[in-house]
Amino acid sequence: MLDNHKILFSNAALFFTGLTVMVAIIPALSNQNRNRPLPGAPALSKEARIGKGIYIANGCVACHTQQVRNIDMDRVWGERPGLAADYAANTRTDLWRNTATLMGTERTGPDLTNVGARQPGKDWNLVHLFNPRIVVKESVMPAYPWLFQRTKNPRKSDVVVNVPAAYLNEGETIIATKDALYLLAYLQSLKQAALPQSTAAPEFLYKKEKKESTAAGAAPALDGKALYAANCQSCHQENGEGLPGAFPPLRGSTVVTGADLEKYVDIIMNGYDARAEYGVMPPVGTNMNFTENEIAAIINHERTSWGNDGKKVAPEEVKKIIDLLKLKTE
Repeated sequence: MLDNHKILFSNAALFFTGLTVMVAIIPALSNQNRNRPLPGAPALSKEARIGKGIYIANGCVACHTQQVRNIDMDRVWGERPGLAADYAANTRTDLWRNTATLMGTERTGPDLTNVGARQPGKDWNLVHLFNPRIVVKESVMPAYPWLFQRTKNPRKSDVVVNVPAAYLNEGETIIATKDALYLLAYLQSLKQAALPQSTAAPEFLYKKEKKESTAAGAAPALDGKALYAANCQSCHQENGEGLPGAFPPLRGSTVVTGADLEKYVDIIMNGYDARAEYGVMPPVGTNMNFTENEIAAIINHERTSWGNDGKKVAPEEVKKIIDLLKLKTE
């Protein structure tokens, strides 16, 4: 065999082919057959599939991951660690191209596994894509101005982006292109699917120790400032002044400092879209499964910050309103 190059290279080729089939192809087909998306995982819409291609083409995977690891520090990115089933729907891009690896390896920006639930708002996402510094001053994310158009005569069918006047020329309007809307559809589709009722969620490892109660039987107080920073600050800003033309201020707001607690809780739980000059607020409380304790902590922070002098509320008051709102929607 060593003296005949035809036999030598033929045997080497057969050995390499057989090894490839056994080590790579058969295990891959086996995994593909055994792994299925979770029952509650919706398929991507046509718009979201196109948006996924735009996400890949613009290199978003270089700075954003889509994997919730089973460690406590990843708890903020999802309700549970990621499973193989979460990625089972990532099939080949087409006949010639393999699956795009979207799990990522670096978090220069936040993880996007559950961003469709964490930050679903159309207005915020479009403003953020146009110029991230508008909503997050410290952001190092590049702007994507080519996904938008500047015009002085928008059509009725155009999607106008609520960009503050400071970022516009006189009489100018920013409208989203189809690519921007496709990318938005993909980002809004990124949600962790619920596990079947009979399946227990994997636990996050290295859990932080719970602080002891300050009084016998009393639960540890929640940090309203931290909850606000994680869920509200990107729109209403750290100083509570919001963004003119985009998101309303909480500083001096009659809703925040007023006596209508039902309206206040309703806005947090079910969102708000009654003022044309501002973007639509998504149902943050419902999306994030806020408890009455978390809502009360956020309200008390907002009512006592930035010069606001509102009355603090108890979780029991919030619980009654949440139950009442549920009855109204049933």
